[in-house]
Amino acid sequence: MVKKYDVTGIGNALVDIEFEISDAFLEKNGIEKGVMTLVDEERQSTLMATINTKTSKLQCGGSAANTIIALSQFGGEAYYCCKVGDDELGRFFMDDLRESGVNHNLDPYQLEKGITGKCLVMVTADAERTMNTFLGITQTFGTAQLNEQAIKDSKYLYIEGYLITSPDAKEAMIRARKVAEENGVKIALTFSDPAMVKYFGESFKEVIGSGVDLLFANEEEAMIYTGKDNLSEAREAMKKLARHFVITQGKNGAMIYDGDTFIDIEPYPTVAVDSNGAGDMFAGAFLYGITNGHSYASSGKLASMASSKIVSQFGPRLNWKEAGEILDRLSPKQT
Repeated sequence: MVKKYDVTGIGNALVDIEFEISDAFLEKNGIEKGVMTLVDEERQSTLMATINTKTSKLQCGGSAANTIIALSQFGGEAYYCCKVGDDELGRFFMDDLRESGVNHNLDPYQLEKGITGKCLVMVTADAERTMNTFLGITQTFGTAQLNEQAIKDSKYLYIEGYLITSPDAKEAMIRARKVAEENGVKIALTFSDPAMVKYFGESFKEVIGSGVDLLFANEEEAMIYTGKDNLSEAREAMKKLARHFVITQGKNGAMIYDGDTFIDIEPYPTVAVDSNGAGDMFAGAFLYGITNGHSYASSGKLASMASSKIVSQFGPRLNWKEAGEILDRLSPKQT
């Protein structure tokens, strides 16, 4: 059966506001470096008042949104389930999805009153990104925002780990998983952030259930979730969670388990200026690959190329030309 979409994603809808700061700024404002921290609107407004927003970059984001947009830019067919408010940023988010070639569940005439979520992405000179997020209306994302027909019409369902913080969103994660299972749709999950794994490990067990088809994690997330203190033991433990998985290793590339063997993916030389979105891009490129005729190794190579390009520039997204150039570097349908 031919599927309409390669991937349907579910996740937060956030407008990313990215800017450069110093370590001193983080220390002065009591911000924990290198992680995503949820804040209220007042706290976020206070931080925004101290920065020059005129030099910041504005894009629709959220972890899964970045991944789904990446897949679309490589030529994949994508759908996104999310929630925005009836405000200027909500309409900006919808327009950005449309311009990125992503179908979605948002109806401009039926948006709820509320504030669209915003994520302050603070980038330091060492290319580390620190996020302070006010979820706004996306924190009420639930089963009502799922397009179950889109999930059924997809090769993969992609679930964002950040959703785990909300009871309503967790219910939607579990419901989406059930719809996928009942209709032969493969399930991919990303842990999203070490803090999510650290504080919501038990909730992830409910979402993972008997196992998923594909799991994305970085080294820290893999070790925290499995309770292992080295990567060798962690990767063995992850075989019980997923039939296939990817462990990203930053400047050291990535490791892929294809269900039988481990595949080491070499990094591509780059000068890192901003790590924001590198993991999201890796997942998007990898999902594009495995849903469009590429092997796990070839998909990993594509993902490594794409993520190395992302960390060499500001922002979590390629432009269409860059995506095409990366595809051109990879010979068609490598197996």
